[in-house]
Amino acid sequence: MKKIIVIVFLIVALFTAINQASAAIPRPEHPRPDMQRDNWLNLNGQWQFEIDNENTGLSRHLITGVDLADEITVPFCPESKLSGIGNTDFMKYVWYRRHFVVPADMQGKRILLHFGGVDYQAWVYVNGSKVGEHRGSNAAFNFDITSELLSGENEIVVRVFDDTRSGLQPTGKQTHDVSNGPVYTRTTGIWQTVWLEAVGDSYISLVNIVPDIEKNRTLLDVTVDGYIPGLKVKADAIFDGKVVGSETVPATWRDNKLVLNLKELHLWEVGNPNLYDLNLTLLKGSKTIDQVKSYFGMRSVKIEGRAVTINGKRVFQRLILDQGFYPDGLWTAPTEQDLINDIELSMEAGYNGARLHQKVFEPRFLYWADKLGYLCWGEYTSWGFNHSSKGYAAYVDEWVEIIQRDRNHPAIIGWCPYNESPPEAGELQKTIYYLTKALDPTRPVYETSGWSHTVAQAELRDNHDYNQDPASFKRRWINFFDANRVSVPARYNAGGGEDIGVPFMISEFGGIGWSLNAGWGYGSAPQSIEEFYTRYEGLCKALLDNRDMYGFCYTQLTDVEQEQNGLYYYDRSEKFDMNRIFKATQQPSAFEKLGPSVSTDDKKSRDWNILIGSSIDLQDAKPFSYTTQTPSDNWSLIGFDDSSWKTGMAPFAQDGRTKWTSSDIWLRQEFQCSSTDFEKAALVIFYDEDTQIFVNGKEIFTVTGYSNWFDAFDITEALKPVLKTGTNTIAIHTHQTGGGQRIDVAIITQ
Repeated sequence: MKKIIVIVFLIVALFTAINQASAAIPRPEHPRPDMQRDNWLNLNGQWQFEIDNENTGLSRHLITGVDLADEITVPFCPESKLSGIGNTDFMKYVWYRRHFVVPADMQGKRILLHFGGVDYQAWVYVNGSKVGEHRGSNAAFNFDITSELLSGENEIVVRVFDDTRSGLQPTGKQTHDVSNGPVYTRTTGIWQTVWLEAVGDSYISLVNIVPDIEKNRTLLDVTVDGYIPGLKVKADAIFDGKVVGSETVPATWRDNKLVLNLKELHLWEVGNPNLYDLNLTLLKGSKTIDQVKSYFGMRSVKIEGRAVTINGKRVFQRLILDQGFYPDGLWTAPTEQDLINDIELSMEAGYNGARLHQKVFEPRFLYWADKLGYLCWGEYTSWGFNHSSKGYAAYVDEWVEIIQRDRNHPAIIGWCPYNESPPEAGELQKTIYYLTKALDPTRPVYETSGWSHTVAQAELRDNHDYNQDPASFKRRWINFFDANRVSVPARYNAGGGEDIGVPFMISEFGGIGWSLNAGWGYGSAPQSIEEFYTRYEGLCKALLDNRDMYGFCYTQLTDVEQEQNGLYYYDRSEKFDMNRIFKATQQPSAFEKLGPSVSTDDKKSRDWNILIGSSIDLQDAKPFSYTTQTPSDNWSLIGFDDSSWKTGMAPFAQDGRTKWTSSDIWLRQEFQCSSTDFEKAALVIFYDEDTQIFVNGKEIFTVTGYSNWFDAFDITEALKPVLKTGTNTIAIHTHQTGGGQRIDVAIITQ
């Protein structure tokens, strides 16, 4: 009896010690549940650390045998509180160092050193030897360090370069100055788990899983590193503890194709996320050389006319914009439970998915999205890159790594490699679009979300619209799909400004500020909590009532630093009555009930003549006379003396060809008209905000609010009575209240 008590005591003590050791390691869980081996070692925890802004570390021989000046808790970046450093200034070079011992059960095997994410460029040394380098903030990478290992204690040193202000590296929502508006505190260096992994002489290095629900099968493409003659790769699909599909094929270096015909089909659906376990085994005869545990979901995503379907059904995508920032960890969630909580908070607000915004979320988040049946759009950190060709290679390389890492997650239903890209992104943006479709032909791809499109016949289009008035917001997007709406040349439609008959959504809207506390939000803040609810309900309903919208994305899940337009506070505490928010988000969808309206060919553009050219019309753009001082009442009339006004080219904006930062601007320009015999006239205008337009002293157009790119309006009836052959005068007044500001117009006829 005493022996039993002693044994039980020892077992309890052992498990207590294991749990305590695990608890002492931050983020102790395996970082890749979709590509997991049992034999691994988590290297998170205390590392030595040093900031090296003068870049003297190499000359000081920091690559081996030298203690660094400070300590840091990995995987938290040095800007974060959880790192123990909390330095939010720029850190161009930083160093990391730690020691480790290869566990006994790993010895004699190939050892891979993995990094979940390092921002931005990393050089890795083991025992003084460089084992590799990597560029990119988001993608995971690993190096085979077997040949550099010593018996006993080993040393890892990581040198990191991060220059967010260079324009050569994508930075996402990391500020290039101080945290302000919609950009936040930077992340430098290691920000995801570091771990060792033991593999065989040959091992499975990459898997591509493609579900085929129509034929009840899953297609696998398995890559093997380290070819040995006579290898076989075996795949077993397991559901609810039973093997429901299996195949074994000879294994070569790569392109090992397997087909798992499934005895049982269980679909992965929103809110009903059936998942199959997947065991992959590399065999030499009867001996197991390598084994990987993974999983998959059986679901399809397709474009069918104007609809995006999931498993052949129209599912309105109620998406939330998720920035993936945490008060104490910044880009890194303090615990795995924080990842789960964010998904659950979104679902409690009525959302069935998220646009993972300007950050590549860690695989552990995607794992929980898979398990909870939560839709995700995978995005890249495109902001901050200046589109210099010097940075093209790194941009492309990392995006390929990201797709290869994440494409097996059923929760990811589409890709969005760019956000609000400028015109100069066009060359690379187009390349990335077609590359994404080639790497993953199973999912829809946005060339960019918002702003400058370069693919005329893209498979998806969207727009960002932060109009805060539900009535005009609804009217605009109902009119958008009107077959009689004026259709203008494609050059004006870079912001998704034309219905081209493909699936369409508003991928950013709302952003309603509340409890701003000197913070920042979109538009004017509601004056009462009831006004907030009315606005939120109205904006959601405006899109849910639109049968041609397959989804929307509300800005945003939580406040982030000074951006205070989240449905939750930054610490994830509740701001609102979430039952009321849930009901508003879950209002019925016309897309699901009725389906999209039938598209027509009536919107195809004909040739247009330019009367007044916008900044897009490079050959026809003319300078305006302008003033920011209130002019006399006759300022819009022919013959008004504007000789004292300044002269400038559109666009007039904070960052325009002509800088405009005051609350009001008045513009005048003379233009020539050779004939007033036209069938249709259109005003093409990029306005922010309220704008009045006069021709020859007569008001022909007025609009309130703002646009995110060029909008087109039929002004045929208004222009015909006032336009004359010969010299005419256009006069424009634009008033801006807050946020961005811009005015740029064209008048065209046909």
